[in-house]
Amino acid sequence: MTAAATGLTAAGVAGTAPGERGRASRKESISALLYLLPSLIGVLLFLAIPIVVVVILSFFHWNLLNPARFVGGSNYVDIFKYDGMGHALLVTCYYVILNIPAQTVFALLLAMLLNRKLPATGFIRVIAVLPYLATPVAMALVWNWFFDPTTGVINTVLGMFGITGPAWLSSQGWAMPVVAWANIWQYVGYNMLFFMAGLQAVPHDLYEAASIDGAGSFKKFFSITLPLLRPTLLFVLVTGVIGSFQVFDTVYVMTNGGPGNATEVVNPLIYKTAFVGFRIGEASAMSVVLFIVILAVTILQFAYFNKRTTYEMT
Repeated sequence: MTAAATGLTAAGVAGTAPGERGRASRKESISALLYLLPSLIGVLLFLAIPIVVVVILSFFHWNLLNPARFVGGSNYVDIFKYDGMGHALLVTCYYVILNIPAQTVFALLLAMLLNRKLPATGFIRVIAVLPYLATPVAMALVWNWFFDPTTGVINTVLGMFGITGPAWLSSQGWAMPVVAWANIWQYVGYNMLFFMAGLQAVPHDLYEAASIDGAGSFKKFFSITLPLLRPTLLFVLVTGVIGSFQVFDTVYVMTNGGPGNATEVVNPLIYKTAFVGFRIGEASAMSVVLFIVILAVTILQFAYFNKRTTYEMT
């Protein structure tokens, strides 16, 4: 449809009175606000207000039965002094370090492999994504059975080669790597989808020009593929790190923080403090600390990638 067909011309727009333009702009703003209103209400009710309430509760002592009592910042002192928050943060960071690099590398390698024209790639893509569709609790129960020291598949296979497998989830050294592996296995296919979308957006002309210049596969990956995948990599890392810091169900089902407190990550500790120990103030303080840690790590990731990523507007 042309401007002439609609009767709208540049001269007509330029000739609109300032008052009319102002009214039109206000109508557009009101329309946009009405469209956004449901989402804004959702963010306000389920995100902004709960965050404010948790921050306020972190300065009170409250056991759900008696009235809340203001205690200042003592909850923040107590959670590091008595409640093992420092240990839980370290264990959570250990889980993130085990989980994120392996999950990202496996997903990228799988995406690069399945981005080629190979037989049955469509079927393999579906198989790779299937674990993500299952609930973390179901996956945790399956891996619990796989790693059972007496009847599990892993130790049975090792036994065929004369190797005696350890009691995986009862070992302080093996428990966290096993939990991390369960999460890696579930989310590799999910992250692969984003990397495949990113790979398909890379212009093939660049690879052809690099081939003419004599560049090998290694050179093409680090000079073309990886730089152009940085926006995708940023998304995968940010969402993966946030999800890993908030891990709950997999750890709770597979080890419940054990053996000892070798897998005691922050979120289950918050749950136990709030709804087993009925110490809402301390649990709220833990939540605030975890929020600050996640926010700081996310800002660092954005700062790192923003200096090294360019975006093309087409």
